[in-house]
Amino acid sequence: MTAEAILGAYVFILAVFVGFEVISKVPSTLHTPLMSGANAIHGIIVVGAMLVVLAVPGPLGTILGFLAVVLGTANVVGGFVVTDRMLGMFQQRPRRPAAKPEVEK
Repeated sequence: MTAEAILGAYVFILAVFVGFEVISKVPSTLHTPLMSGANAIHGIIVVGAMLVVLAVPGPLGTILGFLAVVLGTANVVGGFVVTDRMLGMFQQRPRRPAAKPEVEK
């Protein structure tokens, strides 16, 4: 492995630990609004992953880029699903009409 690849792996591993620590400190009441606000960032990540697929030659670059596109897309879709569920909690449900009492004859 080259020194550049080792440095890249080192930065990636540190980013995983930092990301885990940051996300684990977010209270559950704030997680859903933050997730919905981060969808634009996840879209940018997908575009960046597509650029990586084009820029890195060889099968390893293609495999890693494809994996990044798939995982980034899953993250975007998951963010929209969570946002939709969150917004669904604020919708009023239609009320059933009250049952009319039966009149005896």
